[in-house]
Amino acid sequence: MALLPESFCTTLEGMKYHIFIGSNLDDLKNERRELPRIIMEFGHIPVMTDFLETRNAQLSRDKKTKISRSEQPPIDLLTQKAIKECDYFIALTAHKYSVKGEKHSRLEAEYNLAIKEGIPVLALVLDEKARWKAAKKETEAALVKKQGDFRKKLLVEEFHETWVNTADLCLKFQKLLVNAANNIPRPGWVEASQAALPVVANELARLSSENEMLRRLVKIDGGEVISRLRDQMKRALKVLAMNRVKLNFYYVDGENWENTRQFLALHIFKLLAPELVLGKTTAEISHFLGTVLNPDLDKIVRKDYPTPSNTIKKIMTDFTMLKLVKCVNEEDEAAEDEIWEITEYGKELYAAYRMRQMEKGFSRKGEPSA
Repeated sequence: MALLPESFCTTLEGMKYHIFIGSNLDDLKNERRELPRIIMEFGHIPVMTDFLETRNAQLSRDKKTKISRSEQPPIDLLTQKAIKECDYFIALTAHKYSVKGEKHSRLEAEYNLAIKEGIPVLALVLDEKARWKAAKKETEAALVKKQGDFRKKLLVEEFHETWVNTADLCLKFQKLLVNAANNIPRPGWVEASQAALPVVANELARLSSENEMLRRLVKIDGGEVISRLRDQMKRALKVLAMNRVKLNFYYVDGENWENTRQFLALHIFKLLAPELVLGKTTAEISHFLGTVLNPDLDKIVRKDYPTPSNTIKKIMTDFTMLKLVKCVNEEDEAAEDEIWEITEYGKELYAAYRMRQMEKGFSRKGEPSA
C-alpha cells in the first residue's frame, strides 16, 4: 500500500474527489490498473470509461445504421457528463493515438472537454527514451503526427510528468495528485450524514481521545519494538556479510564468460539499494553490476546481460526472501522482464548500514562515535 501524504488525505474532513482517468484502452491496460488503486488508497473515487457501459451499445447501434468506426464521434454523452462532474482529469498516454480502426482519439477529445470545463489536467506521458513494444505504437504517418502533437500539448500542462515503467508511473502519479490537491483544491463532495449530524462531531472527539491514549501506549511499548527491529536488522546484515556471490563477466567481442569473481552479498546490496528506489529490471541490474564490478577496466562489458541472468535472478530472489526487495510486476503476465524495487524494510536496513559506516569514519578521525 502506498504511503499517503497527510496533506492530500485530510485537506477537508471527509472530502472525496472524483478523479477521471482517460487513456487509450487497448495499449495501457496494465498501467491503468494501478491508477484506480492509488486513488482509492488516497480515499478518493476513480472514474473511467471502462465502467461506463455505453460503448458496446453504441457499437451495436452503429452496426444497424452502418456507420463506420472511423466516423464515430470519439466521446459519448455519458462520458461527457462524467468528465464535467469530476474534480481532476488524468491524461495517461504512450505512443498510441486511437483505438484500432478509429481515426479519432477519445483521450484527446476527453482532454479537450476537461480544458473547456476548467478541470485541472494531470498529464502522464511515456518518456521518449522508455522501452516500448512496436505493437503498441502507431504506424500510420498521420496518426503518428497527431499523437506527437498531442504529447507536446500535454507536456506544457502545469501538472505533468514523464514515466518509464509501471513503478515509475505510480510514483509520478502520487506526486501529481498531491501537488494538484495542494495548489488547486477542488469542491469535491462530503456525505450528507457526515456534514449534517452533530453526532459525527462527538464521535470524532471520542476517537481523537482514544487515539491519544493509544499513542501513549505505543510510546511505552515502543522501546521493546525498536529493540526487536534492531536485532532483526543485525541478523540480516550478518547474513549478507557472511554470504558470497559468484559473478562472471561477458565482454564486447568476447566468446565466453570470463573473470569469475566472488563478492559479498552485503556489497551487492549496498550498490543496488539506491538504484532500486525507482525500480530496475533484471536486465538493467545485470548491466549495472557488470559495469560497476568489472574487474578488468581495459575491457568493456557487453550491453545485454554482461553478468548471467540466472545469477542476477537468484540474487534478487535471496534479497526477496530477506524482505529487502520485491518484484512489482510478478502478476503481470505480459511483462517481458521482472521489475525490482527496494522495500521500506530494505531502505531502513540500508540506512542503518550507512549510519554504522559513517560512525566508523568518525571514530577513525578521533571523534567520539554516536
